Amino acid sequence: MIIKRSGKWCVVSETTSRSFGCYQTKKEAQHRLKQVEFFKHLKDIPASKIRKGIIRKKK
Repeated sequence: MIIKRSGKWCVVSETTSRSFGCYQTKKEAQHRLKQVEFFKHLKDIPASKIRKGIIRKKK
């Protein structure tokens, strides 16, 4: 989740309250949250799809 602390936007775990960094803009924090979510769910994606390049960045 993204919360505002001391004038900065911080990415924080909902369950453990672990901080994943604070950023000047909300857009930067949203980008970091997407990165965290991607790696959190990476283990659920079959390795064959990752190697073949099936997973691609949305435009």
